[in-house]
Amino acid sequence: MAFSDRIIGGAFLAVATFVFVYYTLWALVTPFFPADASIQGYFPPRVWAVRLPAILLVLGLSFIGAFIASVVRKQAIARKEKEARKGA
Repeated sequence: MAFSDRIIGGAFLAVATFVFVYYTLWALVTPFFPADASIQGYFPPRVWAVRLPAILLVLGLSFIGAFIASVVRKQAIARKEKEARKGA
């Protein structure tokens, strides 16, 4: 089990490193190249360098908020059931 965890962890690390390098080149380096440079063809339009993280942030925070609301709701239901059993 430990060996497979290391492989999975290494794969996640490799993907994260690739995404970091790609995004850094896209957002911070390509603006210094002319618009007709061949390197520009490897990246989406620069406006997405801002939109994509913003969309991911909103979706991530929405998911976290929905998860917290679900947990709080389940705890409230469990508390009411416990109080109903106590009172009966």
